[in-house]
Amino acid sequence: MATLFIADLHLCPEEPAITAGFLHFLAGPAREADAIYILGDLFEAWIGDDEPVPLHRDIAQAIRAVVDYGVPCYFIHGNRDFLLGKRFARESGMQLLPESQVLNLYGRRVLIMHGDTLCTDDAGYQAFRAKVHQPWLQRLFLALPLWVRKRIATRMRAGSKAANSTKTQAIMDVNQAAVEAAMTQHGVQWLIHGHTHRPAVHELIVNGDAARRVVLGAWHHEGSMVKVSPDGVELIYFPF
Repeated sequence: MATLFIADLHLCPEEPAITAGFLHFLAGPAREADAIYILGDLFEAWIGDDEPVPLHRDIAQAIRAVVDYGVPCYFIHGNRDFLLGKRFARESGMQLLPESQVLNLYGRRVLIMHGDTLCTDDAGYQAFRAKVHQPWLQRLFLALPLWVRKRIATRMRAGSKAANSTKTQAIMDVNQAAVEAAMTQHGVQWLIHGHTHRPAVHELIVNGDAARRVVLGAWHHEGSMVKVSPDGVELIYFPF
């Protein structure tokens, strides 16, 4: 009995080794799990379900195979793939979740999210996030021709990269008060998230009780997952 969590794979055609590692994960460990949760940034970029990228089709088919095998797969949007929509979800068999979700796992209440909403010290990013998450703006963007969306996305990624180059790591990490507020709001003692690319299991005290914040690792040079079982939590790395 175990539930697996992954995030921040940033899949793209330019990184075939990461794609191969994910396909190996889906063909192996994923099929032994009670469920799989992907907590955002599965893809490096997403400008619409209609973009004809062979990688997207291959990944959808591979996830669908796991779901058809009997392992449910859930997805929370990240800051890179927040436009991933219902069409891809249908093709892959993934179930789309809201930006935060409370799970009951083996007798524990666990809050899961991508994690970018916890980085409240990064005021510039939070302002940008609030803007691009407006439904009307997303509908307008997705209605544009594909070539226009590609051009806009390229400019936005370049702007984001330039902006991040001037920020300290501390600013781009989670805010401790935001973490405690989220856990208190949802009445949990465990929080699992990605986004920061700083894998760790942090021991906390929230409302006077022992708590844990588990951070998923990014798939840069090796795979990373969090395994939650009745016995506890493990942060696991594996080669591609």
